Amino acid sequence: MKIICIGRNYSEHAKELGNEIPENPVIFMKPDTAVLKGNDFYIPEFSNDIHYELEVVIKVSKGGKYIQKETAHKHYEELSLGIDFTARDLQSELKSKGLPWELAKGFDGSAVVGSFFKKENFDLRNLSFSLLKNKEKVQDGNTKDMLFDFDDIIAFASQYFTLRVGDLIYTGTPKGVGKVEENDILEAYLGEEKMIDIRIL
Repeated sequence: MKIICIGRNYSEHAKELGNEIPENPVIFMKPDTAVLKGNDFYIPEFSNDIHYELEVVIKVSKGGKYIQKETAHKHYEELSLGIDFTARDLQSELKSKGLPWELAKGFDGSAVVGSFFKKENFDLRNLSFSLLKNKEKVQDGNTKDMLFDFDDIIAFASQYFTLRVGDLIYTGTPKGVGKVEENDILEAYLGEEKMIDIRIL
């Protein structure tokens, strides 16, 4: 199982980090060891600036290569929410040196994912989701604001990577990313349904 992540897929998020709006999906990867086990996230010793990034996650249900956008919807049946934890200080240092981001994005526990539900239960083009930190809403997104929708992402990514059943695709975060501190509580909602409840330690 691999984790494919899409960066800068919401224009307001790209702007808040001072990044250009991309012409194609920006892709980075996380190893399978990044998936958080349980509900406790421990701030790693190598960072003083861990940020939350809430995202809709789709799970690949049918593998493929060179998938066309017209048939991409046949390759996923379930979705959930996830949090892409990012060591922002380390990421900024790596970017300034022209180096890859993996150390800042792929560390153990950096990929939170909730339970999966059938996509038929949702309007994929108008899907609202939100993140609360200590009961205060900090991120409020909707898939209608995505620069590249789920089918775009699958078609693009499969030009480079063979997709396998069980692969996870994190589809990008809206504006409002920010730092976590010890004892913070993060709650993620897909519509009115709570999908994630994480304690920061």
